[in-house]
Amino acid sequence: MKVYRIRHGEKIFYATLEDGYFQNLATGQPASVPIPVSECTLLPVVVPSKIICVGLNYKAHAAELGMPIPDDPMIFLKPPSSVVGDNDAILLPSASKQVDFEGELAIIMGQTSKNVMEQDVGPKIFGYTCANDVTARDFQRIDTLFTRAKGFDTFAPIGPCIETDIEVGGLGIRTIVNDKVRQEGNISDMQYSPAELVSYISHIMTLNPGDVILTGTPPGIGTLSPGDRVEVEIEGIGKLSNPVVDEDSLKTPVQ
Repeated sequence: MKVYRIRHGEKIFYATLEDGYFQNLATGQPASVPIPVSECTLLPVVVPSKIICVGLNYKAHAAELGMPIPDDPMIFLKPPSSVVGDNDAILLPSASKQVDFEGELAIIMGQTSKNVMEQDVGPKIFGYTCANDVTARDFQRIDTLFTRAKGFDTFAPIGPCIETDIEVGGLGIRTIVNDKVRQEGNISDMQYSPAELVSYISHIMTLNPGDVILTGTPPGIGTLSPGDRVEVEIEGIGKLSNPVVDEDSLKTPVQ
């Protein structure tokens, strides 16, 4: 089932989409009247307490960079303030000269998880969505840590929906910029599977419902420019699409 997070009037809720209408999934309420898509605003699929990212998890991407696969998953964090949704703009900060796209599969947690064994991970995951681990590559080269490179506002697009019933092991993933395929890979190329990642991370920190795990990117990362449209498409899940805008173009000139 594909689940969307939407705003209708002053209400925010999860819904399914069929034939151009959203159906409220809230439990314990009378069946709601289907709502036309035109009356709704699509929101980021979750408001996470944290976003955990995994580096060098695709063998072909590690080979592309000439780097070895880590002996354990290499994890780092993005701030929740970096989250935006489908069709929201990615803002290129004036401080950076190279901002790159990284199309990724995102895990959305559904249950509080601590010290979970790999074989018990399944029910803990609510579903999966598309994500873009946007990165200021010049800062990543300079800094020892990734916080600045990964942490700008709008640097974590996720969406457009959460697919709750899918086996992700052999799904194709690709990133498209201005209608040209720039990244193409398969989830099966991951060194560490989603279940392995959830288990590993849960032995370090408690995972809360709505937390997001970005599972790494396939080969072909590249740079974004103002006016681009970048799309991350995962087979069976959907397509996340975001315009790219120069942050300076939104600033009001001083009179």
